[in-house]
Amino acid sequence: MTVPTRAEATRRSAVLLPLLRAAHFGPTVAVTTIVALLAVALDLSAYRGLVVTAAVFTGQLTIGWGNDLLDADRDRAVGRKDKPLANRELSPAVVLRCLVVAAVACVVLSFLAGWRSGATHLGLGVALGHLYNLYFKATSWSWLPYAVAFGSLPAVVSLAGSPPEWPPAWMIGTAATLGVAAHFLNTLPDFDDDAATGVHGLPHRIGAGGSRLLATGLLVAATAVAVLGPAGAPATWAWGALAVVVALAALALFGRGRAPFYAAVAIALVDVALLAVVAG
Repeated sequence: MTVPTRAEATRRSAVLLPLLRAAHFGPTVAVTTIVALLAVALDLSAYRGLVVTAAVFTGQLTIGWGNDLLDADRDRAVGRKDKPLANRELSPAVVLRCLVVAAVACVVLSFLAGWRSGATHLGLGVALGHLYNLYFKATSWSWLPYAVAFGSLPAVVSLAGSPPEWPPAWMIGTAATLGVAAHFLNTLPDFDDDAATGVHGLPHRIGAGGSRLLATGLLVAATAVAVLGPAGAPATWAWGALAVVVALAALALFGRGRAPFYAAVAIALVDVALLAVVAG
């Protein structure tokens, strides 16, 4: 086996790192982690768990790359130095080839997890992600793809099980509410750039302050559904998690500087942990 030289390794990393940034690697890993945790909580076999997690990962790559391909001119117009396509670190042809490879892998992996899981993932998760990029992003319905795509994640996992089962309504509701909250949080860092280039989704229509308020309320609601939704009385630790979330919500609403954003992210992490633990 030929060992790559230092120069070849440098060239590869010079392409790989911008590719990961163009794929919105942080959100991609976050969504993939939720699926991996659900796969463990719902007792999927190691094979099915790995396959469904890989399917979601490749699907998220296609959505991230598709987003940056479509937004390259807008990102360039507002001087986004952090966007590899906008600053020409990457060529569109390279990203498009990677997107096609990831899309093929996503389809194959999705159906290896079972046709029910595969159809749900491709039809509700991946398709809605690309429809957001193509259309919904600039409309008052911008929240809808996030609600449907996130809400479908528990089903993608549970339908890959043996036997395939539809998840309980509370689990879908928690994931969907968390997804809409993520939409509002995700727009805040790019609020002005989006508005300047004609993107007027629901967050932009209600303003940054309203978006932060609504996102916080949705995160608390997601926590409440995860705690109160399952049958039986909530455990003491679940009530404790809800109390922590309420305290973090106060910080998110009334804190200064970056504290509100970090508090909202912390609530989202608590929600993900609750979703995984209570699901098990």
